[in-house]
Amino acid sequence: MQIERILENGCDRDWETVAPDEVDPIRFAVIGLGWFTRGRALPALEASDRCEPTVLVSGSPEKAEQLVHETDGATRSITYDAFHDGVAVDDYDAVYIVTPNALHLEYAETAAEQGKHVLCEKPIERSSDRGRELTRVCADAGVELMIAYRMHTEPAVRRARELIDAGYVGTPMAVDGEMTQRLLDRIDPNPNQWRLDEALAGGGALFDIGIYPLNTARFLLGSDPIAVTGTTASTHDAFSEVDETVSFGLRFPDGVTGRCYASHNARQSSSITVIGTEGRVSVEPAFFQDQSRALEISRGDGRARIEFDSVDQMLEEFDYFADRVRGQNAIYPDGEHGVVDMALMEAIYEGAATDRWVTVE
Repeated sequence: MQIERILENGCDRDWETVAPDEVDPIRFAVIGLGWFTRGRALPALEASDRCEPTVLVSGSPEKAEQLVHETDGATRSITYDAFHDGVAVDDYDAVYIVTPNALHLEYAETAAEQGKHVLCEKPIERSSDRGRELTRVCADAGVELMIAYRMHTEPAVRRARELIDAGYVGTPMAVDGEMTQRLLDRIDPNPNQWRLDEALAGGGALFDIGIYPLNTARFLLGSDPIAVTGTTASTHDAFSEVDETVSFGLRFPDGVTGRCYASHNARQSSSITVIGTEGRVSVEPAFFQDQSRALEISRGDGRARIEFDSVDQMLEEFDYFADRVRGQNAIYPDGEHGVVDMALMEAIYEGAATDRWVTVE
């Protein structure tokens, strides 16, 4: 087992297939200009040499126009209606959809009709049925579709998966993950925000942040759960429609089990751990973008903690998407991958409502 070689890769972009100076950059229409777009996505697109945020799409023409003046590479702002009408269609190659979950499908449909590739924020939609329809319209139009799971290009997580695949932990036996934050205190104090609206969000803590340990567990193990269960709770009036906290159990093939926890009303924390017959691999902190990643490994009497240089997770994600669109390798995670998470989360809610394990096919 070449542990040193794996760890020496560090933050190398092992996914890279096309040099950025050999292809044209991907020009994005960025749909939805909320705090995440302004604070995370647009700075990453400005920093990229593979992508450009040329068109900004918003329900507020004033906000969009102001951001055009503040964003390198942006050349035009349009409204949502103008986007659907095909205004500025020649000014972008792909769309980045960062609207409330229940609106992803309608923008993907328009992008597919225009022949534009789609990078869609997670979860893919508010339900598995709508996620399947989104996947279908992109496939029928022959455009690329990627779901924006940042952990798939996070170096520490990729090195953890390499170690697991190389047999460092032996046979995987269990995976544990968590992601928690104080949504109303640290992110958005508005009790009427869309994340707390079941019709727009589809779910609460599970859909918004529980999806991180769920999807990363799938990525690390290279396997999908075959049964799930869960419990949900809400203590704050703002969470009357969606779950504030969720705990869920996972059963994978070959007897591997999982335990995950997510909360919108607990101290900020995140981690993911895989334990096997011979060793243990853990990434902590795991999911929040502003924190430096650390990989903790142990096997026998040996233990090590490897610190990783911070990377801009959004930049890695955008550049990976551009590499796959301009290159020949298939995109992963694609729409079908995103639909699996939707089906799993719906089954977790069913398990919470019925107090039983739910088989997932």
